[in-house]
Amino acid sequence: MREYVLALLLAAATTYLLTPLVRRGAIAAQLIQTVRARDVHVQPTPRAGGLAMYAGLAAGLLVANQLSYLRAAFPSPRTVPGLLLAGGVLVVTGLIDDRWGIGAISKLAAQVAAGGILVWSQIVLAWVPSPSGGTILLPPQLGLILTILIVVVTVNAVNFIDGLDGLAAGIVAIAACAFLVYSYTLARVVGIHSQSVPTLIAAILAGMCIGFLPHNFHPARIFMGDTGSMLIGLLLAYVPLSSTALLDPNVLLHYSHTVNRYPTVLPLVVPVAILIIPYADLLLAVVRRTRAGMSPFDADKKHLHHRLLSVGHSHRSSVLIMYFWAALFTGVVTSLSLIRTDLIVLVVLTLVAVLALLPVTMPRLRPTHWTKRHRVAVAEAQARGLRQAAAAARQAEAIRRAEAARLPGAPPAPVGAPPGTHPAVPVGAPPASHPAATHPAASPRERTSAAPPG
Repeated sequence: MREYVLALLLAAATTYLLTPLVRRGAIAAQLIQTVRARDVHVQPTPRAGGLAMYAGLAAGLLVANQLSYLRAAFPSPRTVPGLLLAGGVLVVTGLIDDRWGIGAISKLAAQVAAGGILVWSQIVLAWVPSPSGGTILLPPQLGLILTILIVVVTVNAVNFIDGLDGLAAGIVAIAACAFLVYSYTLARVVGIHSQSVPTLIAAILAGMCIGFLPHNFHPARIFMGDTGSMLIGLLLAYVPLSSTALLDPNVLLHYSHTVNRYPTVLPLVVPVAILIIPYADLLLAVVRRTRAGMSPFDADKKHLHHRLLSVGHSHRSSVLIMYFWAALFTGVVTSLSLIRTDLIVLVVLTLVAVLALLPVTMPRLRPTHWTKRHRVAVAEAQARGLRQAAAAARQAEAIRRAEAARLPGAPPAPVGAPPGTHPAVPVGAPPASHPAATHPAASPRERTSAAPPG
């Protein structure tokens, strides 16, 4: 175990220490991610952080190659050069894309080339489980095609989830740690020395992501870019491929009572379950864009993490929720393989965890959400009733004033006039009830003669 911990710490330290230098170089080289309509960040941020992660990979592999225990586990002298060469192809491609931008077909060609290099290094999917419980050996050509396909799908899946600060690095780190536990248990309990290779790569991958996260968590000071997302996607595909390619399923059949209750299925189910979030996001994106008449590689703002933001979660809480779901899936499938307990216990624990996470993910499922909505609805109804009562009171007051203005003898208000309107009275004229207002004005002589005798 010491060798794997050393590789993890070395990859983490190398990535962490070199990331600030890469950031300065990215700023000097204008490797800046501007703010686009589909982006979540609000200010230009340097990218190409994958260069530091590649340095962490190289440091971990070169040091591991000097340790006799790990060097003896490498199935071929091409293992280390093949990984570095395949990773280098994707890093250079991602760097060009981060700086100038390249088309989807060019990136796809680079991913296929990286998968072909892994095949050259003798990592080929050789078997798959059969429905009857045994295994099906694959022809070399079919194994080659499936190996390259898994590489391409996983690389793009990781690239698709790299939309929030720290999201891709965190989820890949969780997946790598799960692979590390699974492969190490196989190597230690069963004694399959070849499983040291996927264990080592999983440890290095976890170290790369952990070392990069302090610089990439929200608010990110640097992005990994396609340089980093394609690199860690390649390594994430390499771990299960190497585990399966170097594993004889017949060996596990003899140890199903101690380490693996489903020996012929779980070696392939584990990676699928661990990568369920990236794979699900990739599948949904392809279906969504294809139905809309778009290319599957066209960017949009409808990924899983975007949906979390749209329901009201903050940037950090959206990332943490995705972490929790990834940890749930990886923990369940790893426990299913390694923990010797009743299956019903795992099922119950899984259901409890899902029921606990659903309200966290979807606020409308929380009891307090409905209570709050009820309170808001009651408050709005009360306010609406008060507004209606005030309007009715104002209308009644207007009618009362209009009736008060209609004094005896006053002509009716013009047709169509608003309530309270009455004939205009000249300024200074006496009220309608005064005699002078209803009779013609008397002349001075008439007023004199009408006066009583003194």
